[in-house]
Amino acid sequence: MARSIQSLERAAAVLRLLAGGERRLGLSEIASALDLAKGTAHGLIRTLQQEGFVEQDAATGKYQLGAELLRLGNSYLDVHELRARALVWTDDLARSSGESVYLGVLHQQGMLIVHHVFRPDDSRQVLEVGAMQPLHSTALGKVLAAYDPVAHSEAVDGERQAFTERTVTDDRSFEELLELVRARGWAADVEETWNGLASVAAPIYDRRRMPVGAVGITGAVERVCAEGELHPRLVAAVRDCARAVSRDLGALRRF
Repeated sequence: MARSIQSLERAAAVLRLLAGGERRLGLSEIASALDLAKGTAHGLIRTLQQEGFVEQDAATGKYQLGAELLRLGNSYLDVHELRARALVWTDDLARSSGESVYLGVLHQQGMLIVHHVFRPDDSRQVLEVGAMQPLHSTALGKVLAAYDPVAHSEAVDGERQAFTERTVTDDRSFEELLELVRARGWAADVEETWNGLASVAAPIYDRRRMPVGAVGITGAVERVCAEGELHPRLVAAVRDCARAVSRDLGALRRF
């Protein structure tokens, strides 16, 4: 039988300990509960903290599970399953809106397009599955930055490039923008990433009500907007699609 690696076993024990009970524990409490020397416990926690698996509360100095575990938990939901659950609903959204539909998930520092339904007309279009979009300016990206702590960290800590004169780049305005997304339940991109194009997107949740992706439409500003504002009909259609996919993934609670 292969030998186990003691340091990994101990790190796993720290994570299990933080996942139960008080949720936030001090260094001495962790060391005592796991029967570890304080120096050993500190080394484990410091490594887990560097990897994002553990976070330290600034006010109390105690430790809790980190946002990186959310990323790993979400990866348990196979992207192919998400796409399979969304196929019918995204086709319906393309037909009802008359615009291109995109399904995206967080990947590294951006939004990865995992499904793309062409606009239902005879225009020449390019399949964008596999393309990466920025988190800070696109509707899809802003949805996850607003609801997913890992995506939020990536968007806040990363470079926010000004693609157009409308792109929001400064810290305070960007956080205010995300607050608006959370209040509305959807995100907009009106010429913030590409001149002449506008988008609207909404979050998709799994059975744990964790944000696992976003769905949205993109089209010419003159079709998607009226007097600079997104058509309410299109916003409602995107939100209905996101709810339908979420329900198929087991998210039974209202959102």
